[in-house]
Amino acid sequence: MEHNDSQRMESVYSTKVRAGRRRTYFFDVRQTKGEDYYITLTESTKKFNGDGYNRHKIFLYKEDFNRFMKGLEETVTHVKQNLMPDFDYELYEKRQEEWEQKIIAEGGDPNAPAPKKAPEASTESASDKGESTDTEVPETEDDISW
Repeated sequence: MEHNDSQRMESVYSTKVRAGRRRTYFFDVRQTKGEDYYITLTESTKKFNGDGYNRHKIFLYKEDFNRFMKGLEETVTHVKQNLMPDFDYELYEKRQEEWEQKIIAEGGDPNAPAPKKAPEASTESASDKGESTDTEVPETEDDISW
C-alpha cells in the first residue's frame, strides 16, 4: 500500500483529554511508511497572552508500550497511595461532568470549541483581576497553530 506524506502524517485514531481551562492532551495513533504504528502524546497549553499554543510531544513506539504503561501506573499509584492519599482524585471528573451538564442545559455542545475571546484593552490579565481565563480549546492537534 502506498502512502503520500499527508496520509502518513494523519492520525488513524485520536482521542483528547481536556485538563482544565488551558491544557489539553492528545493521544494520536499514526502510521509509518512501513505500515507500522506509533503513538504521539501531545500536551497543548494555551499561551497566557492568547497568541496560540505551546506544545510538548512524546513519541511512543510499540516496543515501549508495556514498559511505559507500567512506569506510568507505578508512578501514579505512588502519588495516590504514598504522597497524597487523602486527595479526592475524582473531584476534577465531577467538575467536568457538572460543566458539561450546564452547557447542555443552556442548549450548547460541551464538545464544541469555545469561541475566541477578544483581547482585553488593559495590560492587566483576567487572571490578575481574579476573572475567569476560560479560552478556546482546539478540537484536534491539527487545529493548533504551531
